[in-house]
Amino acid sequence: MDYAKAEWRLVNSGFQDGPSNMACDEAILEAVALGQSPPTLRFYSWEPACISLGYRQSWRLIDESYFQDTGWDIVRRPTGGRAILHVDELTYSVCAPVDEPRVQGRVLESYQRLSEALLSGLQAMGLKPVKANPDPTRGEVDGPACFDGPSNYEITVQGRKLIGSAQVRKKGVVLQHGTLPLFGDVSRICQALCFERDDQRQALIRDLRRQAITLEEALGRRISYDEAVSSMQAGFEDALNLDFTISELSESELDRSAELRTEKFANDNWTQRL
Repeated sequence: MDYAKAEWRLVNSGFQDGPSNMACDEAILEAVALGQSPPTLRFYSWEPACISLGYRQSWRLIDESYFQDTGWDIVRRPTGGRAILHVDELTYSVCAPVDEPRVQGRVLESYQRLSEALLSGLQAMGLKPVKANPDPTRGEVDGPACFDGPSNYEITVQGRKLIGSAQVRKKGVVLQHGTLPLFGDVSRICQALCFERDDQRQALIRDLRRQAITLEEALGRRISYDEAVSSMQAGFEDALNLDFTISELSESELDRSAELRTEKFANDNWTQRL
């Protein structure tokens, strides 16, 4: 689509723990809803490694002893979908009012609009990404891990899922965030999930390695977080006709993020609620 030029805010948060990352996303959503902040694209990563559960996923999927041994984080996202291991990756989030032309329409429509920016960013890296058309014979994907197959119009390279995204709408604002694995073993999440039998774990490991791909594997070389940010920023600028103002979170957003981290995203009452 042709969009009139618009100015958004760009925030590069770097590396934070899981509860802090989810709290930042929600604090930005609230500030955009109040008209205190403009539409915002945020890039970030995760330290330490963190598994995020979808909004409605069961806590019983998690092998708690594994997290005690590794020091990984666990967080519950405000968005739906299945579990994701966040490590060695670039994550993006978009917060914009529902009437912003780049996110207008139903969930699938707005996702397709934003996916044009994701495609453009990957193309800037030299890839040939496409929007997935899932195999209708495969049936509903209902496993515990997000990257064991692409959903409608998610981003694939060489027929394998590269970017997974999820969306929620609250207070008249669209929040969409998604993950781009930069390198590493896409099946590592399987070690932290509970299975009745080991052959079920091994089957999911095989599925993930067959269905998902990292940026390093797709490109044949490793690129840094900063390189990936630069390319994806260019993708949003080109595909959505955006100019970005580079900024930090406002003081009020930082304060609200700290509250949300303590009261919600680092609180077992939220994380273990299902």
